Order: sequence, then C-alpha cells, then structure tokens
Amino acid sequence: MKKKQVLLLALTFTLLAAMFSPSKTSATSWAYSFVVWDGYIYEMTDEFVTDIDQEIGQVTKYSDMETYAGNFSNTYKKGTKYFSIKGISTDEAIAVEIKKGKYKKAIRTGEYQGGKRDPLDLAMYGGVSIIILLVGISIFVTLRRKTK
Repeated sequence: MKKKQVLLLALTFTLLAAMFSPSKTSATSWAYSFVVWDGYIYEMTDEFVTDIDQEIGQVTKYSDMETYAGNFSNTYKKGTKYFSIKGISTDEAIAVEIKKGKYKKAIRTGEYQGGKRDPLDLAMYGGVSIIILLVGISIFVTLRRKTK
C-alpha cells in the first residue's frame, strides 16, 4: 500500500476516534447562588447578618459556567471571605461578605458533589482509549504485513 493511502487511513481513523470519544459539556445552568466551604454547599439567602464571629475561609475559584473543587462559588469572585455567625453552627449556616462590612447568610444544603470525577466516567474514558489504541495497532500491523 502506498504511503499516501496509509496516511489517509490513519487520518480517517484519528477523526473517527475523536468523534466517538466520550466528552462532557462544561456549560452549567445554576438554579441558585451558592458558595462551597469545607466540602459543603451553602445556598445564598437575601438575609443580611450582623453578628459576625470569625473568618473561616474564602472563595478560591469562581465560575458561572463550570464546577470546581475547593471553596468554589458560582456568584462571588475569588477572595470573597466566609465568616462564622455568632450563635449558629457552621453546619447550619455561614456568612458571606458581599461587600466591605455587609454580610449575607448562606444556608448549608448538603455535601458538595461538583468538581469530583465519577469513577464510571474515568473507566469509560480508559476503556474507549484502550480500544482505540488496540484498533490502531491492529490496522498498523495489518498494513505493514500487506506492504511486505
């Protein structure tokens, strides 16, 4: 087989592999404003709080399109500070400094799942990659045998 035909076959195989590889869309639509602190998601409320206790953290990653691990927010920019509220456990709520000296309450709604990889997705990516690699090697070996 001529080199051009082998190159064309390899290019075709690569394009097919790219088309059939699993991929996820990144864009996200949020149902509400939230912050993530210490592995938990806190839904923002319209309630202002004044009994601030101590600083407990800050937003480390902001995006209104994708999910991330860590102290993530879909509303507040990186560096926005979190505070505990006097008389309220952080298991229940925290305060988010929306501007200097102004704090809004955020209610804990559960464990944050965003930014975590699903083991099933990873297995699927690995399996598809191995199959593509094996098919590619098989085609290469077959073509080499025919050209000898």
